[in-house]
Amino acid sequence: MADSSDSSGIQQAGIPQATVVPQRRVRISVVWIIPILAAVVAIGIAVQRIMTEGPTITIVFKAAQGLEAGKTFIKYKDVNIGQVTKVELSSDHSKVEVTAKMAKSAAGLMVEDARFWVVEARVTLSGVSGLGTLLSGNYIGFEIGKSKKEERKFTGLEVAPIITGGQPGRQFLLKAENLGSLGVGSPIYYRRLQAGQVIAYDLAGDGKAVELKIFVNAPYDKHVSPGTRFWNASGFDVSIGAGGVEVRTESLIALLAGGLAFDTPPFAATASLAAADAAFTLYPDKATAMKQPDAVSQRYVLYFNESLRGLSVGAPVTLLGLPGGEVVDVGLDLDPATATIRGRVEVVTFPERLIARMSRQQEATGDALAKSQQQRRALMERLVEQRGLRAQLQSGNLLTGQLFVALDYFPDAPKAKVDWSREVPVFPVVPSTLPDLEAKISSIVAKLEKLPLEEIGADVTKVLATLNATLENAGTALNRIDTDLTPALRTTMEELRQAVATANLLLKNVDATLMEELRQAVATANVLLKNTDATLLGKDAPAQQELRDALQEIAAAARSVRVLADYLDRHPEALIRGKSEDRP
Repeated sequence: MADSSDSSGIQQAGIPQATVVPQRRVRISVVWIIPILAAVVAIGIAVQRIMTEGPTITIVFKAAQGLEAGKTFIKYKDVNIGQVTKVELSSDHSKVEVTAKMAKSAAGLMVEDARFWVVEARVTLSGVSGLGTLLSGNYIGFEIGKSKKEERKFTGLEVAPIITGGQPGRQFLLKAENLGSLGVGSPIYYRRLQAGQVIAYDLAGDGKAVELKIFVNAPYDKHVSPGTRFWNASGFDVSIGAGGVEVRTESLIALLAGGLAFDTPPFAATASLAAADAAFTLYPDKATAMKQPDAVSQRYVLYFNESLRGLSVGAPVTLLGLPGGEVVDVGLDLDPATATIRGRVEVVTFPERLIARMSRQQEATGDALAKSQQQRRALMERLVEQRGLRAQLQSGNLLTGQLFVALDYFPDAPKAKVDWSREVPVFPVVPSTLPDLEAKISSIVAKLEKLPLEEIGADVTKVLATLNATLENAGTALNRIDTDLTPALRTTMEELRQAVATANLLLKNVDATLMEELRQAVATANVLLKNTDATLLGKDAPAQQELRDALQEIAAAARSVRVLADYLDRHPEALIRGKSEDRP
């Protein structure tokens, strides 16, 4: 009631009164629709890019060979998974920092043990790689890691890895005394087929050996067992035998760049496969690697009072020319009896190798010797004491001077025994013939030095000068013979040839005439004999006597003709010059 009275009073007083007007609705101009839509689209694109964009990583390299921002890609299995966006020096200017934007699909691959390296064209003795980069340019290779921890900064590899994680096969470790001609990428052969390669090498922790990491590709890795032997196949192996000279090498690459080979000897167990990263010994050659270990061995000590130059550890020990052991130590020893220094050689023999060379008829004896040490000792004592078995240094190569130990029979050697009382038995020896040979050679050289070689050379020069003059005179005489005598001799020989032809013709005519007359005489005689009465041919008949005389004259004439023919055959010139008088 009060309020209504107050308002009416205000109105009566003439004071204006406010009127409540409702607020008008704001209307948006059509001009703003396009910017608003563009902003919405831009926001959507940005959100989508953020949601689909991969992480940004940094790779530190020692040098940036051919890397360019906006052009170089990061590839995994030949698929682009990122691109380099920036290349710059590190803060200390010692390295290069490469920034790359990775694809969203590769975000899960960026873990702490992932590896990056620069792929470029490489030409080495072991092969050619990265030829595709000659056209497309260098790129960054990538290998996935096994870790689960994410990482955004990596250190690039200086050398591209030979084997990546996706390649089937297994990795092993080899230990060698030295590296030799091997290197990263050197091939590995199995029965002359390339089965893998060397992927890394480093010095062992103690500094006394070299460790090589190798990778054997599948399916060759299944042929690596705990008993497999690896050896250095670099270079070539030359051997001379009854069939001539034989040269062996794995391949030209192994000859130039070095290489390895492996195989499992027949006596080794091959039931199980070798575990990955298993360690093996790297032998210097195939013969050493494939040598069968000997379960039975016997050591001996040999004392020599001569030079041991040329004898080294590993030199062979032969029994009657067959290999039966090797030298294991070469040194010096003080002889307590004579207080002199002598050479000490320790050898190891392998009875099983020698027993294996026995004939089949002696297999029982060989088995008994292989099983009984007492029987082997008794046999050795019998050979030493009764047959004169001794050890002797002999030359294995006159050019290199290498020596070896030969066990052979010396029946005239002084009596001796094997000293079994020592920790290592002492085997009796005989002096080598090499010092005598050297003394003889020295004596021959000394005699040659005493020869008056200068005077002999002067005499030889004089003899050669005389011989040269004689040859010149002989040449002059031959020229005169060719000039003066040859025409006359040729004419004489032609006349002689014509005389011989004439004599042959006359002989033929004479022989024909005489033979015809003789034939007619014989025919006449036969007719007379047939016609003559038997009573007229008595013992003292005149007809028979006349016939006998006629036949004798015919025989004499035939002999004269034959004598004349023989004479003319020996002296055809008689037809021209007549018969010459016989000279005493």
